[in-house]
Amino acid sequence: MIVSLITLTVSFLVTYFITPLFINYFNSIGLVNSDVHKKTKTIVANSGGIPVISGIVMGLFTYIALKTFIYKDATSLIELFSAITSILIITFSGFLDDLNSKPQKYEGFTYKSGLKQWQKPLFTLPAVIPLMVINAGETTMSLPLLGLVNFGLLYPLVLIPLGIVGCANMVNLLGGFNGSEAGMGIIYTLSLGLYALYAHQNIAAIILLSTTVSLIAFLNFNFAPARILSGDSLTYALGGIVAVCAILGNMEKFALVTMSLFIIEWILKLRSLHDLKHFATSLGHLDKKTMLITSKYDKVYSLTHIAMGKNGSTEKVIAVKLVALQILVAVIPWILFVKIV
Repeated sequence: MIVSLITLTVSFLVTYFITPLFINYFNSIGLVNSDVHKKTKTIVANSGGIPVISGIVMGLFTYIALKTFIYKDATSLIELFSAITSILIITFSGFLDDLNSKPQKYEGFTYKSGLKQWQKPLFTLPAVIPLMVINAGETTMSLPLLGLVNFGLLYPLVLIPLGIVGCANMVNLLGGFNGSEAGMGIIYTLSLGLYALYAHQNIAAIILLSTTVSLIAFLNFNFAPARILSGDSLTYALGGIVAVCAILGNMEKFALVTMSLFIIEWILKLRSLHDLKHFATSLGHLDKKTMLITSKYDKVYSLTHIAMGKNGSTEKVIAVKLVALQILVAVIPWILFVKIV
């Protein structure tokens, strides 16, 4: 318990104090983007995943050091190092996406957009290797109607890559409003982390809860009006963390239900591709007089369009609605999978 508390404290403090340094540094080197839902052109630092992951990793290294030197306990450290490696690779993939963003026009603003949708899975694919080589997770899963199914080599060779790449890219689809990505991330990593504790999956729990506290620290700088945007480095990382911990903690079904909003978002985006012949944006149209944001589409092509409402909502309200929706969804797997005696 003491080791975990120290770990979480380190993750929070490192993220809280290092984020302003990264904000200044990113501004100085031009790693910035337009904050489009603002009355006037606002340029802010981008790629918030870097300070968040810095806090998480420093916390986890503290955990490893305390376990190794104080408690002489090397249990599951191979799995933890593999998880850290996978998370760093997927964060780096998102960071490359942020670095290679190209100017795009939207609502009179110029903002930067990175890789094309079909390119993103290819960049996140290397992140699966650390978990594949240690054969992480359990190859036997309980499936509806089929019961227990042993996937054998299909689990590390097919299911792990699909899980990590799919989850990272789905999380990247939903966002675009100050605080929404970090706020939703706080909810689903907290829920998953608590379930991992309940299931005695300590490695998954410490990774997820370190992520939760780092996001809480980061939200201070990311909520509207943001001083730093999440960027693809954060959304990729959050999706990767969820997938990695679901695999290590053998909690795939719980994670799947918890992250169902992102599956719905993916379906809505596919609907937009069918109807519009291109992916619809999650962003909205800002009325600069009322500061209300409305959807530019007649149909719903994103959960953000629902959050905007028929008459529009402010950016803060949209972010809060998305977080509230994530809270509701996060309760469902507890009802389905946790037996309260």
